[in-house]
Amino acid sequence: MKILKYILLTIVALAALVLIVALFLPRTFHAGSQITIDRPSAEVFTYVSTLKNQGNYDAWSKQDPHMEKKYNGTDGAVGFTYEWKSKKVGDGKQIITHIEPGKRIDMNLYFQGSDVANPSFIDVKDLGPTQSLVTWEIDGTMPYPFHIMHVFYDMNKDFDAGLQNLKAILEKQ
Repeated sequence: MKILKYILLTIVALAALVLIVALFLPRTFHAGSQITIDRPSAEVFTYVSTLKNQGNYDAWSKQDPHMEKKYNGTDGAVGFTYEWKSKKVGDGKQIITHIEPGKRIDMNLYFQGSDVANPSFIDVKDLGPTQSLVTWEIDGTMPYPFHIMHVFYDMNKDFDAGLQNLKAILEKQ
């Protein structure tokens, strides 16, 4: 019985330590990546500004191919909404908020039913007639104590993987 008591006290102490450490960590995050793609910028922008294509290259859709997806509005236009439900990667919603034709698409992402927008963008720069630089980034906040996940999880790797997938898709065309 004593050993059970020590195990329980250890678990409670570890949980308390995690919660205390979380008090001192930032609740904001920034993640993203960039890649050079050997395709004209107009072609790259047309592909990435169509949010229905995102499931072909983003790392999260690859983790859950059975993700339930719902679309509303005109894809590639301000106001278009993409919602997903997934037991593996969570639920969320993405809304196109601004488009700079041929160059940049801005979106707000909402995770797990939150009403807090996490701004994201994909920027496509022309590096020449057959080459583009694609930058994909997000800034956001996570509620206490879930923001402690930043210590254990590097979201930049997901953006790197997504852009590598995008490059492979577009350079095959």
